[in-house]
Amino acid sequence: MKFFFSTTDSMPSFHAKHTFRRSGFIVGTLLCLSAVFLWSKPVLPAGFSRAERAVFQNAIIDYRSRLHPRYRKIVRKNTRYIIVHTSEGGKAGTLQTVTRGKRLHNGRRTYGGHAHYVIDRSGGTYRTLDKRYRADHAGKSMWNGQTDISSMSIGIELVGYHYAPITARQYRSVGLLIAILKDVYHLKDRDVLTHSQIAYGEPNRWIRADHRGRKRCAKNFQREKAGLGPTWRHDPDVRAGRLTADPHLALIFYSGDKKDDPDRLNNMISKNNSAWAIAGEDYNSRSTVYRFPDGQLLTGHEIDRRGAWSRIPPKTVVLLNQQGIKALAEQTGPVKTITNGLSAWSFAGPAYNDATTFYFLPRGIVKNGRIISDWDDLPHMTRLIVGYRGPYPITPKQYPYQIAGQDYKSSQALYYYPSRKIVAGSDIRNFDKLPAGTLLFIPDR
Repeated sequence: MKFFFSTTDSMPSFHAKHTFRRSGFIVGTLLCLSAVFLWSKPVLPAGFSRAERAVFQNAIIDYRSRLHPRYRKIVRKNTRYIIVHTSEGGKAGTLQTVTRGKRLHNGRRTYGGHAHYVIDRSGGTYRTLDKRYRADHAGKSMWNGQTDISSMSIGIELVGYHYAPITARQYRSVGLLIAILKDVYHLKDRDVLTHSQIAYGEPNRWIRADHRGRKRCAKNFQREKAGLGPTWRHDPDVRAGRLTADPHLALIFYSGDKKDDPDRLNNMISKNNSAWAIAGEDYNSRSTVYRFPDGQLLTGHEIDRRGAWSRIPPKTVVLLNQQGIKALAEQTGPVKTITNGLSAWSFAGPAYNDATTFYFLPRGIVKNGRIISDWDDLPHMTRLIVGYRGPYPITPKQYPYQIAGQDYKSSQALYYYPSRKIVAGSDIRNFDKLPAGTLLFIPDR
């Protein structure tokens, strides 16, 4: 069942004067004609026509029936904001969490209702909760002195991570959705905020007072790409002394130049990019995994228990919302598999669409990263390798040694058989008996 928003703009009544002085007749007539034109054709936001809105609304997928039956529906008394989130995961996991709930750090669980809309990375839009109801999406939040922002806002989840680019299709869909919602609730561009702007937290090891920065959610959201004007020029709660600023987020939202933040799209530990700057309050979560440069894996909970935050080496990669460390730890060697909540981003990060990343789809097709539209579009059980060149066909005139030299029989040289099996050179006993049609991939050094 489809539901439509009203986009009709109300206009005041107009009565043109019937008498004009001769010198003012032309001006008065033009004003009348202009007013009639404006009333008969409501002004729409630049870039989105009435037809585009209608097509978009018809394409929204109704996902409300998936809502957990134990979620308590409460009618929202007013709507003052639209809050944009990044889900910090893939499409399947996002829809599952938003509608069915999640388990919290303290062992308790929720029952869904965590957003009104979800927009996947191809632009597909899901209605997950009727917009009349309160969604539990903002958590501990404050804006301009108001708390419990969930009770006065619409929540939109963009599938993806705050340290990965949002897709052009997502920007178009969220722009259309926001334009419609702004009309419904008579909101302005300034009323559209990100979760990272409104969330706040209690003192921790990095900030010793109530502060911004509890969430990094949607810090990568570029308003202009969604057809929005600038955000606030300052954080009203920081200015009023209610909260302490988070330097990282203040630089992004209120400096006027996002180029000043080189780590905005980066989930790697560096001198200027701490675990807190990347993960926010999830820095010590059991579902946050730290992949050290030597390949060692530890959860945030394990590091916290050891008190080893100061000893995390540079170039450690931070992965949010992982199903658990076991799924990652089990995948040793150069061939990785997309399964158990793991995505191409989990293994390749921003290199997911590089020319040196290759995907082996379950149906036998091999794709170079350059032709992958997005890391979330790959089917379950797709295998991938990162940092390779190829494929090089093995033929009677082109032997493995001619391609890879002495490394042809190393554990890093990978042979892809027509049977879809991937075998390391170190596991092959007789290279003279390689199946016809075998492809060789070698490390890109």
